[in-house]
Amino acid sequence: MKFTKTAAAIASLAFATGVAAKESNVGIFGTSGKGMGDHTYIAQDGPKADNIREVLSNVTLPEGFKIDLYAIVPDARDMAMAPQGTALFVGTRKDKVWVISDRDRDGVADEVKDFAPSLTFDVPNGVQFTKDGFLYIAERNHVRLFPAAEYFFEGPDVVAVDIVPKGELIPEGEESYNHTTRVIDIGPDNKVYISLGQPYNVAPEDKLELYKEVGIGGIIRMDRDGSNREVYTYGVRNSVGQDFHPETGELWWTDNQVDGMGDDIPPGELNRQTAAGQHFGHPWFGGGTVRTNEYAGQTPPEGVVHPAVETTAHCADLGMAFYSGDQFPSKYKNAIFHAQHGSWNRTTPCGSRVMVTFIDDEGNASMEPFAEGWLNANQEYDGRTSHGTLINTNDVHHLWQLYSLNEGHKLAWKTIRYLDERDKFQHPRWLNALSKFTGPVHICWGEADRVAPLAVAQYLKRDVCSKALLTVMPDVGHFCETQAPELWSESILRFYEAI
Repeated sequence: MKFTKTAAAIASLAFATGVAAKESNVGIFGTSGKGMGDHTYIAQDGPKADNIREVLSNVTLPEGFKIDLYAIVPDARDMAMAPQGTALFVGTRKDKVWVISDRDRDGVADEVKDFAPSLTFDVPNGVQFTKDGFLYIAERNHVRLFPAAEYFFEGPDVVAVDIVPKGELIPEGEESYNHTTRVIDIGPDNKVYISLGQPYNVAPEDKLELYKEVGIGGIIRMDRDGSNREVYTYGVRNSVGQDFHPETGELWWTDNQVDGMGDDIPPGELNRQTAAGQHFGHPWFGGGTVRTNEYAGQTPPEGVVHPAVETTAHCADLGMAFYSGDQFPSKYKNAIFHAQHGSWNRTTPCGSRVMVTFIDDEGNASMEPFAEGWLNANQEYDGRTSHGTLINTNDVHHLWQLYSLNEGHKLAWKTIRYLDERDKFQHPRWLNALSKFTGPVHICWGEADRVAPLAVAQYLKRDVCSKALLTVMPDVGHFCETQAPELWSESILRFYEAI
């Protein structure tokens, strides 16, 4: 008998699990009252879909499994299936939450549109449904509840309730672009669990007391109405994936570890938490048992819990979920599936795959690849935003408008001459100067740069100036300082702090 699974391209493969919850008192609600707004719809066919299917044809899976395109969703991150199975809600690191409708349940999206366009979202990464139909959305510094979202998503204006008011999830002075993609879950104790990544590569000592109190660099929990907040987990760097074991109720979560220590250290982490208040090592440990340079001479807290599984360094372990369905072979029951986004600061790329972790009766865990092939034979990532883009006639028109601004099209010959000079002088003049410079060097690069792809930055770091600190900005193009000024400024300040 063959087992098949149609999986969403938006997150490689994802497997929804439900958690039991009962809302005790939701009070009296009204709509947002901010106007109706207009929905944005995403086309599900054409060259984009064809390209994704071509990429998926290179993905390898265990025998009997199949992968195909489910939906095209811009900037997709965390996702949650509504209890009745009629809609999949998808969080992003931008300003939208998307809703995928599969009304005929044939495994292919009928419609993709934005959820609640009358509202303003700020990094609404974390989405989670309760079994009784309440949708929680965790943003950068805000947590909201949407009753009956599965039934009211068709309209632009929805019922929304502040569980944690804007500006109260973390102190506003600690808001950052870095490590602010919250994940949210409902535990077996009927409480809300939210991860709070700390905004630094390594948390500075003068922030530790505040972060311990607030739960930054940890996981907090609270009642479903937002009351009785407490810190459940300490010593986390940036966890963006968590789930509870269907039988034991233990919390498992991924963690992305310290950058800039080398290609192969420190390892990524899959962690198992067995009790409230446990400490998992950051910033004394950079990942696994590898000590950070900043805290190498300091004594770590007592009772630090090391990861259940160490993963390949810098593969970016993200979302995870226990498989509790009945379609897969029995060996996958209660196994963990999690996605590795892929590396940005590694000489040899890794990740861009789905891993599966098996847990034995003693709680010991072992991990192996489940789906891989997005990292092609040329060591390039297929299917990521930095790998390429599609343009249409409107894009070409707008490009020409920019190109001809201030008669810029009449200066094309200068560009051509510059390209010739760049090839002539880059090694003897520019690269030689960089390699011989004795001071500290910071390379700041946009991950989605089409002018100078990320491979250029990786080459500079690997072959020209290995001592340099390389900062890669996700979803940013060629002009980092104008496209993401806050993130760019923060990277400069962290560099100065480091030196």
